[in-house]
Formats: sequence, C-alpha cells, structure tokens
Amino acid sequence: MSGSNGDYVSRRSALIGTRHMVAAGHVLAAEAAHQVLEAGGNAVDAAVAGGLVLGVVQSEFVNVAGVAPILIHIAGTGESVTIDGLGVWPRAASAEFFRQTYGGDIPRGIHRVVVPAAPDAWLTALERFGSMGFAEVAASAIRFAREGFVMYPLMAHLIEKNAAHYAEWPASAAIYLPGGRAPKVGEVFVQADLARTLQYMADEEKAAAAKGREAGIGAARDAFYKGDIAAAIVRYHRENGGFLTAEDMAGYRVSVEPPVATRFRDYEVLTCGPWCQGPAFAHALRLLDGFDLARMGHNSPAYAHTLIEAFKLVFADRERHYGDPRFVDVPLEGLLSPEYATARRALIRPFTAWSEMPPAGDPRLTAPVSAAGGGRLRAAGGAFDLADTSYICVVDRLGNAVSATPSDNSWSQPVVPGTGLSPSGRGSQSRTDPAHPCCLAPGKRPRLTPNPAMVMKGGRPFMPIGSPGGDVQVQAMVQAFLNVAAFGMDPQVAVDAPRFATFSFPNSFAPHAYLPGRANLEGRIAPEVGSRLAALGNDVEWWPEATYLAGAVCAIVVDRDRGTLAGAADFRRHTGVAGW
Repeated sequence: MSGSNGDYVSRRSALIGTRHMVAAGHVLAAEAAHQVLEAGGNAVDAAVAGGLVLGVVQSEFVNVAGVAPILIHIAGTGESVTIDGLGVWPRAASAEFFRQTYGGDIPRGIHRVVVPAAPDAWLTALERFGSMGFAEVAASAIRFAREGFVMYPLMAHLIEKNAAHYAEWPASAAIYLPGGRAPKVGEVFVQADLARTLQYMADEEKAAAAKGREAGIGAARDAFYKGDIAAAIVRYHRENGGFLTAEDMAGYRVSVEPPVATRFRDYEVLTCGPWCQGPAFAHALRLLDGFDLARMGHNSPAYAHTLIEAFKLVFADRERHYGDPRFVDVPLEGLLSPEYATARRALIRPFTAWSEMPPAGDPRLTAPVSAAGGGRLRAAGGAFDLADTSYICVVDRLGNAVSATPSDNSWSQPVVPGTGLSPSGRGSQSRTDPAHPCCLAPGKRPRLTPNPAMVMKGGRPFMPIGSPGGDVQVQAMVQAFLNVAAFGMDPQVAVDAPRFATFSFPNSFAPHAYLPGRANLEGRIAPEVGSRLAALGNDVEWWPEATYLAGAVCAIVVDRDRGTLAGAADFRRHTGVAGW
C-alpha cells in the first residue's frame, strides 16, 4: 500500500520499525548498513559501512577519496558532533596560479583536487563512536567492488553523459568505459583496483590488530594517508603537474566540532558549520518560522512564492558571508538570530519577486548590503545538472543517530592509476577573487554543498535528513521537512511530494554562473502556481513530473510516543530503506 496525503500519493510506503532503521541513496548501501546493525553494530558502524558502499555503487558521484561530512548524535551522553570530512587546498595551490593560468577559472582536471577527506572522516567516526573495525564495516564495499554489482539506469545515464570526460584520462576510461564504451543497464560493473585499495587498508588494520581496535583503525588510516595509496596519489600529481604532496596527505586530519544549532518552533535544528552550506537549512527555517505556512496551503502559489523568496535571501547571505571560519569571520550567530530573521523576513514581499539575487544582509547592522560579486555575476542559460552526492542516515536501537552526505564525482578529475580513486575535485567550489569569502588559499577548505542535518525534539533525534543535488540540497530538505512538520505528511509522501527550486544566485560550482530569477517546478505542481510565480517576476521553467535534479531526500522520522522509526527514501533516485 502506498502512502498518501491530500493530492499526493507516494509510490511506496515508509518502512516502519521499532528496532533500527537506515535510509540511503542506494538500496545496496541501506542493506549493507542494516547487516551491520543486525550483527550488533551501532548507528556509526552501520553508517560507515553504508557510506563506503555508496563510494562503490555510486562511484560516478560519490568517491571513496572524496568528501564525507557527518553529523552524529550519541544517545548515551546526549552529545552531538560534526565531522567536516572536507579536504583542504594543498600547500602549493594559490588563487594567483588560477588567475594567471586559467584567467581566474578553476577548470576540470588535476588542479582542482584537494586533499581527500572521506577516508579520515569515516575512520574518525568509527574510531571515536563506533564499535567495530574497518575490515568489518568495509566488507560489503570490498565485495561490491571486487565482484561487481548490476548497472542501473541513473548510473549508466551519467557515465554515458560524461563519457567524453572519462575518455580524457586512461585510468578513468579503463574503469568507466570498459571495452571503449559506457556500461549498459543490466551489465555487471566491476572496480577491481578500488577493491584492492580498500582491501589494502583492511589488511594493514589486521596487521596491527594485536595492538587493539583503535590501533588497527589508525593503521588503516596510515595506509591511505602515509602508505602505498598516498604514494600512488602523490606520484601521479608529481608526474602530471598536480599540487598534492606527501606532506599534504600525511598532515591531514578532519575537524570534529559541535554542530550549529538553532530553533524552528518546537524543534532544534542541527547542521554542520559555515564551511559548508549547512547553516542555510537552519537559516531558511528561521525565516519561514514567521509565516503561517499551513494556512497558505501546501504548494499553493503563496506557499511556493514565500519559500522561493526565502531561499533567495538565504543564498544571498551564503554568497556574501559563508566560508571556512578558520580564514573568514562568518557572523553566524547574527545570521541565525531571531532579530536578523525578522529584519530579513520583511524583504519577502507578497506581491513581488526578486528578479535577481537580492542584496545580502549584514547581521552586525541588521540592514541590507550589496551582494558579493555584484555586477560581476555571470548569467547563464539552461539548467544546472546537479547530479553528484548521495546520503545516508541511521538510527539504532539505543537512540544513536547519524546523518552523512558523501560526495565527489569521478568525471571532473582523473582516476589515479592502480587505485580506483578519483581524489576530491571539491576545489571547484572555491573562488579566485580575493574579495570573496571562498577565495582559495593553502590549507583552506572550499565551501561545501553537501550538508547533512538532524532535527531534534526534546533533546533527542526526531529526523535525520539530507539530499544530493548541489544548490538544490537545502531547498529539497526544507520542503521535505516542512511536509512533515507543517503539513503532517507521512514521511514517504513528504520526500516524494513535488518540489520546486530557485537558481537566482551564483552556482556553487565553477564557473559559478547563475540564472537571474529562475524558478524550476516539477510537473506535478499545479499550472496556476507557475503562472502566478511568473506574474510576480520569476523566470519559470518546468521540470518533468519528477526529476533527480530536484534532489533525492532520505530521512528517518522517530516517533517517541509510539516507539517507532519510519524510514523514507526518495523515488527520484535508486534509494532504499532497511530496518525493522
């Protein structure tokens, strides 16, 4: 039986259980995580297992050597932490290099590569908060890489779409264009080099196992950052003009810090810091807290207009203020304050839309200022294909919860021969303008789009939530959460319901073009909504009835009163849930 709410009917029901639950961007990742839970592992063990599988079965847009921001809540202590899982620019990189060599652009290829962070993120989570070893949680990922898995439509489509990019680098072509062509749906896809890389890490752990679990995990980490894997990555960069050195690899460690916390009605919203766009999720909810959303009606013209205008304001502030707080003074407390929300909310005009990116605000002054970039912003026709990134969330029998958003595609930068890895090309999210808060610098993190979130209620997890989709991520997450919190939808209906998005701000990825006033709507939304948005001043474009470009939200809703867990996974991609 499918779930329903009003006019919307889901293609499947939320999976409801009482013990533990997983929702993930691929069904095989959900199953791998569930097997770990059934074997006695906790939510962190399971999330690491599923996250590693995502790097295999979605390796076109989730790289084992990519990024993996993670948000964790530990029930026993009540502690919530974030792990940035985001690499830094190598010591040899500089904005001046890109200005002189590429006219200020950050092109595809080896020069956009930052230090791979995902392995350390998963290992740090496992070491500090898990209970198992690396080999145990990596078993499914190794098996799927070594023995293969069946190619499915979206992955086949994306590899075919980017075949010319894969063909630029022999090691990339050998994996993703076997026999000189993109894999077909139904064929078995094998990644033998990636299997050997993960197995090497597991073997190094085993060799150190006599010294204890933590020592073993440390050995797996050293295998990647100081051992043969690091040597292969560094050698390839040295031979091909890249920036990464042995010192960059060996000296890297993820940051573990408290989450950003703010309130929306009876909920506490936890996100990662402003080194990613995570606070924008909380910021949007702050703005929307001042409206009677239920009274407007779900996906009504008034509702769509209000959310789209709120998103425009939030992303204007993101453009002006967000960056690595080690290098940039981000006025985050002010941006998320009730007073600032009141001031900015006044700029959401009921009968007029911002036809371009609105001015950013300055929470220190609670008044508008010019948006960063101003007249230098470049308009671009067409729609953005925001295909990369995945997601996994887990809640276990003890009440521990994990929300993680691994990412990084394999077509924008080369695979390192013999490793099966395409180290993180996340440098594409930096800028080369020294006046921009995201201007690159040695040791600085790019501003990341992946942003896991967790909504709390009464100090305990209510809804871990996340999505792929670049600049659509926050917009999809806000809409899915509000579908539950403001409209009382069944969780599965909430993530499947039709969505909209605005692109009236600079895209997070190089070359950072934007579409002034653009609003995209899925075709299941009533035609009069699009007509009204256009009349208010938006450049309306219709998506198909459902599209992966609108994100693919996964979430788990915890019902404390009933003692149940409801897992929901978006039908727009090859997602899955598992639990009981």
